[in-house]
Amino acid sequence: MRPNLPSLMLCVFGITTGEFVIAGILPGIAADLAVSIPAAGLLVTAYAIGMIVGGPVLTALTARFPRKPLILVLLGITIAGNLASAFAPAYGVLFAARIVTSLVTSTFFANAIVIAVSAAAPGKQASTVSKLVFGMNLSMILGAPIGTFIGNAHGWRATFLAVAACCAVGLALVARLVPDVREPSGGASAMSELRVLRDRDVRLAIAVTAVGNAGLLMVFTFFAPLVTDVTGFAGGAVAALLLVYGVGAAVGNFVGGRLSDRAPMRSQLGLLGVLAAVLVLMWAGSGNMAVTAAMVFVLGAAGFAVIPGMQARVLATASAAPTLAMAVNASAYQLSAAFAAWLGGRVIDGGLGLSSLYVVGAAVTLAGVAVSSYAWRRSRVPA
Repeated sequence: MRPNLPSLMLCVFGITTGEFVIAGILPGIAADLAVSIPAAGLLVTAYAIGMIVGGPVLTALTARFPRKPLILVLLGITIAGNLASAFAPAYGVLFAARIVTSLVTSTFFANAIVIAVSAAAPGKQASTVSKLVFGMNLSMILGAPIGTFIGNAHGWRATFLAVAACCAVGLALVARLVPDVREPSGGASAMSELRVLRDRDVRLAIAVTAVGNAGLLMVFTFFAPLVTDVTGFAGGAVAALLLVYGVGAAVGNFVGGRLSDRAPMRSQLGLLGVLAAVLVLMWAGSGNMAVTAAMVFVLGAAGFAVIPGMQARVLATASAAPTLAMAVNASAYQLSAAFAAWLGGRVIDGGLGLSSLYVVGAAVTLAGVAVSSYAWRRSRVPA
């Protein structure tokens, strides 16, 4: 493995840990800053909105910039944002810091993939991308649980300090080991990059990503209170359960990728249906610790099994601007996260109870099945 790839993987690991770990430290943030759980959940919305806005726009605007200097600047902003989160004196400052951090996330991912693929051996582009994306899986398996453990032991501010330190190490390694890719991605202007969004199939692929993931993301946003207040786990068990979820996510990502290679749309429909069923089963067994612990693994597997096919579909429909497509797909995922956090908060505030999040999440996932069915029908009609 070329030395530049582990450097970029470490950066992806650090950045995505900073995003996912909120699920484990949410109660601590709410208690320390004297806000409600739904209000603390809006931090997920803030991060998502930043990625939604910053991803496609910033990626298009920086399409002509040399890649290595660009990602070094983006990493610097990420470090500054996590440091500001760690020292935030009030909820409003933390909210703003999360937005600033998120604005550069999608653009970093898109450019990191361009750099990694440019240095890959012929015929190894796809496996190179999969290794880079594995940094995100590791953030689920190791980053979120470790960050939650640090937060429980030393306070949630220590978690953001650890994320900043990880990104700082990644920045140093990138500066030393990653080659300077001087050719821009296609040399296209911002407007020509953004024209890809005019394609209805591209917009439909984005809609599948946004709607299909919302149910899972709503449950994940409120993961800590669900397993503690509903199921009865101690707060210290949240990190271990996130580890179980992360292992399931890694397994699901691998299985989903294989299934999507064989039958892309058919597997997407089937996997979304399985995810909806899993959410209902989690609601039915939410009062039992053993059942919930087992289903957390299944939930991670089902939730991440749908992602490879969604990514492949977006890239296939937006082949004219693949770099922007990666940022757009990330924005669609974050749009889903923003809606999920908002809807989950409304469900809780409406008096339906925390456990009802599972049922509402299943219903939203079924809406994703409907959108995916429509996309499949369109793909089978000759142009």
